[in-house]
Amino acid sequence: MRLRIAGFLALALAASAPLPGAAEQAGKLFRIGVLSPAGSPSTKAFDALREGLRELGYIEGRNIAIDYRLSGGDYDRLASMVADLVRLPVDLIVADSQIAGRIAGEATQTIPIVVATFGADPVAAGLVASLAHPGGNLTGFTGGDFELNGKRVQLLKEVLPGVSRIAVLRNLATSLAPLQVTEAAARALDLQLRPIVVAAPGEIAAGFEAALGDGAEALVVLPDGMFWNERARIVTLAAQHRLPAIYEEREYVNIGGLISYGRDVSQQFRQAAGYVAKILEGAKPGDLPIQQPMRFVLVVNLKAAGMLGLTIPPTILDRADEVIE
Repeated sequence: MRLRIAGFLALALAASAPLPGAAEQAGKLFRIGVLSPAGSPSTKAFDALREGLRELGYIEGRNIAIDYRLSGGDYDRLASMVADLVRLPVDLIVADSQIAGRIAGEATQTIPIVVATFGADPVAAGLVASLAHPGGNLTGFTGGDFELNGKRVQLLKEVLPGVSRIAVLRNLATSLAPLQVTEAAARALDLQLRPIVVAAPGEIAAGFEAALGDGAEALVVLPDGMFWNERARIVTLAAQHRLPAIYEEREYVNIGGLISYGRDVSQQFRQAAGYVAKILEGAKPGDLPIQQPMRFVLVVNLKAAGMLGLTIPPTILDRADEVIE
């Protein structure tokens, strides 16, 4: 059986369908701002956003222009970047990450904002009134439950049944909630967990050294834009130090990471294109329900496992959505 979880709101199914006559406002050029801690517009997620918009009749250079403001993992730059978008002004902002969505929401209460990747609970974070009726100018898609971080610990334990000490890599700028869930899952499995907190890309290598110095036998990398930008470095360091690691996104595994489990981010950006189209055609973001992920994806890299001297249990392989050999 594939490891998938359906958490899609029935109300959102109807809301996500494009309106008839998409992109038929002749002569109108919409400006869409993209605010993200990513480092490049050439990613699968942004590709999915652009492809989704094209499928709905919104084509760059014809009836839309996309202005990217990408901070390269530096969250402190997002406020000035969204200010640039507001000054242009753009007709709508697509925010990549809950932090980007919050900063965009603080900068404008009038420009619609679609958050392609909220955290687990934007209601608890005070960003929206409810999932069904967010109100205000924000809507979008959640990242699933924070409990996914605990699930990653369980999967790592299943791969490494003899493990006793695990490190967790966390960005200082992000919420404590994912770390707390990870710590609770580790305690439940009688694992010692060592948080490695970094504030900048230049601290990641030292974080690995600290983890190894503390006896870490495996690593959980918490979801984060800075880590995403530095994924090649993180995967390389994990391999060099022979440290089995689990990640949220499959792109880590595609470049040599061991295992990933998380939402299908590209799918969420494609869905975000549907919300962008509806809002450009007159829908209010506050009336569009915030959607939960439709599926979660488990990806395993057997080549990486072989280099680490690991045998992936059949129970993991049978549930994997993708196995890289």
